[in-house]
Amino acid sequence: MRVIEVTRFGGPEVLALTEVPDPSPGPGEAVVEVAYANVLWIDTAIRAGLAGAWFPDRPPYRPGSGVAGTVATVGAGVDPAWIGRRVVTQTGPGGGYLDRALVPVDDLFAVPPTVSLRDAAALLTDGLTAFAVLDLVGGVRAGERVLVTAAAGGAGAVLLQAAQAGGARVVGAARGATKRDALRRLGAEDIVDYSAPDWTDRVRAVLGGVDVLLDGAGGAYGRAAFDLVVPGGRTCAYGAPAGGFAVPDPASARDRGVAVTGIGDLRALTVQARRHHLLAALDAVATGRVAPLVGQTFPLDRAADAHRAIENRETVGKTLLSV
Repeated sequence: MRVIEVTRFGGPEVLALTEVPDPSPGPGEAVVEVAYANVLWIDTAIRAGLAGAWFPDRPPYRPGSGVAGTVATVGAGVDPAWIGRRVVTQTGPGGGYLDRALVPVDDLFAVPPTVSLRDAAALLTDGLTAFAVLDLVGGVRAGERVLVTAAAGGAGAVLLQAAQAGGARVVGAARGATKRDALRRLGAEDIVDYSAPDWTDRVRAVLGGVDVLLDGAGGAYGRAAFDLVVPGGRTCAYGAPAGGFAVPDPASARDRGVAVTGIGDLRALTVQARRHHLLAALDAVATGRVAPLVGQTFPLDRAADAHRAIENRETVGKTLLSV
């Protein structure tokens, strides 16, 4: 089968397509014929050698964290009824940019009939993250004022829609006309552009203040957004594409009574919590409350192009590999 490996830390060119033997399932395992592979911004940071403080991967290693596809074979002790079922699953050290994934059967999630494999792959990390973030901030209530940064990202688009569905007044922040147009197609009512120097003033003009900040941007954008949060508000800083996770000043947060959560809380989620949030995301799409924003797919042998597009901020929504 084909698999992408990282031969050394460096640019996208270090992603190498190679052939390896097909996996054979052992007891309690299944082999998934992959249709779509999950690609994350953090994959590019790990590949570049910039995420060693958070992730242990060292070359040579196989990138990727999850796939959607169809169960091809199962090992001893596994119900053969799994064969032929559409599933989405996290992958382990074997990587996720590949033709066939060997995974424990307990890690398989059946994809609802009304959800495509493409959308299921898009939800695997970003949908799970979005619903976990909502849980960390205690949910979003009708009438609350919510700011979603990186709203045209995979998780941001889910958060924006879920908050609107809950009756909140939501502003989505994104950069560029293409991303703003994508958010409008998802039903976003109020959008601001980071490229405007007065973008935070524009948020104030719409919301007055922010009760809940869902920060997927980080960097200077996340720090500026935190200044908009009203006393007693809530925030979760879960993303870092703009230059690191925006960790609010503890003294400022304490003085204003702002409840702060972030990437550390997400990484501490139990397996049971992760399963719960992924199932919630799948159900939200199956029932029509949320639609994943999949902006682009690349063939497996163009994984390097997918990484370049993400690093150059040329992507909208979720990026996937099609296999």
